[in-house]
Amino acid sequence: MYTTFMFATGIENSIPTINNGRTRIDQMEKCGHYKHWRTDFDLLEELDIQVLRYGPPLHTSFLGPGRYDWSFADMTFGEIHRRNLIPIVDLCHFGVPEWIGNFQNPDFPDLFAAYAEDFARRFPWVQLYTPINEMFICAQFSAAYGWWNEQMRSDRAFVTALKHIVKANVLAMERILKIRPDALFIQSESSEYFHAENPAAIKPAEIMNARRFLSLDLNYGRRVDSEMYEFLMDNGMTRDEYHFFLSRSSLRHHCIMGNDYYVTNEHRVAADGLTRAAGDVFGYDEITRQYYDRYKLPVMHTETNLVEGPTGQEAVDWLWKQWANVLHVRNTGVPIVGFTWYSLTDQMDWDTALREENNRVTPVGLYDLDRNIRPVGRCYKQLIQAWCDVLPAQSVCLAVPVVRPQDHDEVAVRRHQDRLRKMRRKETKEDDEPAATAQGGIGRRGR
Repeated sequence: MYTTFMFATGIENSIPTINNGRTRIDQMEKCGHYKHWRTDFDLLEELDIQVLRYGPPLHTSFLGPGRYDWSFADMTFGEIHRRNLIPIVDLCHFGVPEWIGNFQNPDFPDLFAAYAEDFARRFPWVQLYTPINEMFICAQFSAAYGWWNEQMRSDRAFVTALKHIVKANVLAMERILKIRPDALFIQSESSEYFHAENPAAIKPAEIMNARRFLSLDLNYGRRVDSEMYEFLMDNGMTRDEYHFFLSRSSLRHHCIMGNDYYVTNEHRVAADGLTRAAGDVFGYDEITRQYYDRYKLPVMHTETNLVEGPTGQEAVDWLWKQWANVLHVRNTGVPIVGFTWYSLTDQMDWDTALREENNRVTPVGLYDLDRNIRPVGRCYKQLIQAWCDVLPAQSVCLAVPVVRPQDHDEVAVRRHQDRLRKMRRKETKEDDEPAATAQGGIGRRGR
């Protein structure tokens, strides 16, 4: 059992399309992971990092309904198992295979859920999952901003993408739990805040601050705010679709709320609703506590980075600042179970948010693309060595029950899974029961 604080990194595996679907931005390819995956795993040992956000490339693994090419996954996950690393498996990162099209496709949720179940069946030792990465950002960039995938710009397109993405995530969690009843799901969602520049901007900022919660509200079966309920209904979500999410609220018992935070996560809002970057105003600490107060789930800092800059100290200082925020979150009573510098190596073209294929390096990795360690990589290694025994929630009784890959067949683990399988059956039965009405009768679940 792995019970310590989870210091993690990740292999960037975004795969959105641009140019109306004609160009695929495959970060694993651009960053050399397909060629250097063994070396990349060696780098984890060099840093003493045992937890890795990682996933197979969806567009080349998922060939059609019930059809898969697991060749790359078999090699890489076989090596992960051999090294006894703990993967947080990212199954969908900003894109889908060409044959699915984009996130406007109503068949996507069921197709993806089947893929998730078949992955879990093939790799039963995998316990931690992020089925779909940054659901809100994926819908926003694809269907509200018009940058990726469907490249649409409307509230209706955004709601359509969002309901399909979150439904796919929910169904994937259900299907994975059928295979691995002790699976844990780490959402990895962008934590945002919108600051009003002047009194006239207060209303649009309030709307944006309500909208930022939509993906997690739906994912956790939490009733959305009244204004957001009207927004969803006015833009194509049906009552039955909404009640689908409310009826799955027990899945939150299996979740860790992952909060991503970058210097771009806070926004200044003008009176006309236009936004621009605000920089690091409230910071990870304050914004994470807003999300925690809403959902009351264990927390993990699942993504951060900063461009290295001319001195190399900029990213080091940002790492220190994020870690100080993590400690402050923990010390104020929020159970925070892990921290992630994302990613292991530099990335490509994130200076334009992958909207253009310029093949320009984004120097945010612990290592550069020649696999040479950066100053932030050395600093992260020192940080891990110094803080590796920190308790996630100031108590040994509140450790995350993570099972090492090579331990998943142990008798104690099997017994625990049997207990959770029974608990899950009870949860599902309770979710299916009609809600009581205000008059004491039985009716459909309300808003």
